[in-house]
Amino acid sequence: MTTPAGSGTGFGSVCWWGLSPALDLQAESPPVDPDSQADTAHKTPELDVLLLGSVDGRHLLRTLARAALWPRRRFNFYVLENNLEAVARHMLIFSLALEEPEKMGLRERSEAFLEVWGNALLRPPVAALVRAQAERLANLVPEPDRLAEQLPWLSLRALKGSGRLLLSEPGFFIPPPGKEGRARQEKLPSCIPRSPLPPHACLAAQFRERDALEAVFRFWSGGEKGPEAFPMSRLWDSRLRHYLGSRYDARRGVSDWDLRMKLHDRGAQVIHTQEFRRWRDTGVAFELRDSSAYHVPNRTLASGRLLSHRGERVAARGYWGDIATGPFVAFGIEADDQSLLRTSNGQPVKTAGEITQHNVTELFREVAAWGRPRAAQGDKEEEPQPRTSAASARESFTVHFLALGSAQTLHHKRCYQGRFQLLYVACGMVHLLGPELGACVSPGGNLVVELARYLVDLRPEQLQAFSARVSELAREAGFAPQTGASPSETFARFCKSGDSAPSGLDPAVESEPAPGEVLACPLEVVSVPGADPAPATGSPRLSSQPQDSSAEVPAPPQEALTTESPAQNLESAPTPDPAPHP
Repeated sequence: MTTPAGSGTGFGSVCWWGLSPALDLQAESPPVDPDSQADTAHKTPELDVLLLGSVDGRHLLRTLARAALWPRRRFNFYVLENNLEAVARHMLIFSLALEEPEKMGLRERSEAFLEVWGNALLRPPVAALVRAQAERLANLVPEPDRLAEQLPWLSLRALKGSGRLLLSEPGFFIPPPGKEGRARQEKLPSCIPRSPLPPHACLAAQFRERDALEAVFRFWSGGEKGPEAFPMSRLWDSRLRHYLGSRYDARRGVSDWDLRMKLHDRGAQVIHTQEFRRWRDTGVAFELRDSSAYHVPNRTLASGRLLSHRGERVAARGYWGDIATGPFVAFGIEADDQSLLRTSNGQPVKTAGEITQHNVTELFREVAAWGRPRAAQGDKEEEPQPRTSAASARESFTVHFLALGSAQTLHHKRCYQGRFQLLYVACGMVHLLGPELGACVSPGGNLVVELARYLVDLRPEQLQAFSARVSELAREAGFAPQTGASPSETFARFCKSGDSAPSGLDPAVESEPAPGEVLACPLEVVSVPGADPAPATGSPRLSSQPQDSSAEVPAPPQEALTTESPAQNLESAPTPDPAPHP
């Protein structure tokens, strides 16, 4: 059987890297108002950004790297993903990016980042680095005090919950453990009853996502020994065989067609044929050393789900990510140094891999140098001060990870209502865009939606239908197209007017009492540790909805039990019947 063109199955059900170039989020945000956006603790304006499905942190890193070109500002990034493995990769990537220079050199960091981020197979030294970092993070996740001390830029409060109302016992407050919990419980009004549940039940409900996150890191650190715990090469080949079907023996011709007739035509001309073929065949996108050096499976690309196999539920771990486009788009098709993009005899002189390595190295260099003298940035009134390291810059931003599946409930909390100056939605999360999210954006705030331009499985008419659907959803959420914005096939940009109200939002939302800090998202939202997005079927769709881990999914053939999931679909207007791939 051959997968039909336009099915979208190459996208997969779990996204590990972005399908658009990295953005400077300050450039996408409305101008800062120093009088209304003041952080009393840091005496600097704040920028609050909500990102849905950013998956690899590229926008955050790009924003931090370019921060020196803007007036000083404190960043609050609120990241919402649909699986805990993506949250864990965020943490690992930032740990590498913010590593002290004396512990790891710039080149070593950038090369390790590229391999962990975009390669299915790693070199042994990089695999050892991943195990060490994963072990460290696994020990920090269950200890909030140590986590706050060693990773001050990270906040997992929304994952663990700082006191929740259990669905099974509505109205009962569960305090966090330790002195903080006892102090907060003593300050509670008498009208709020204390939970009668035993402490172990409270902690199990309270730390469910944290425990699952720790389990992810334990697996990465080698908790299950041997390559058979995650046989990446076999999983990749099995997935590729299922995707190509009868075209598998002609896979080189298929990859050349997808590259030249689709990616090149859509603006990614710098992706070289050889590097694209290598990635399609082996999953190795960035070959920085001899090809024989890459043989250790990259466990950070593993995700798990429950499958229904012969009437029984089977826990399966596999690779369900992208096998069609590759990780070249995020950092490899644009560059500030235009000499990297020049051509000779109609051919680019640099490959996407070389451009990616240059961009990532410069990005890490700029993040490390963040905090250089303000006079060098055009502030003549401020005296130059000594250059500071990345450690001081960490205090100027915080990455908050929100609970899985909480996109539709954020507007119920007063602290999120009208808070964000910028909302970013990835193409795989567009189905979550609605009045509920619109209520979280401040008047005059902006919305940026990633389009499906670089999804090679989709035909031009399907891309147009997806763009039209994005505009429709944005309008229903209370946004209008930005005036004066340059046309783009990669991102759709909208703004929220000061007097606009999201259409379709229940008026009761505005009048209901704001939940206090004892409230948190419902437990059914946070009870999906390790679950993958719901698989999709048939017609093309890009939504990556969270799926409860108890849901049954028909199992594929035995040889592909841990590798394959159905395609995802575009939530758009009806599209023509799929036709065979050329």
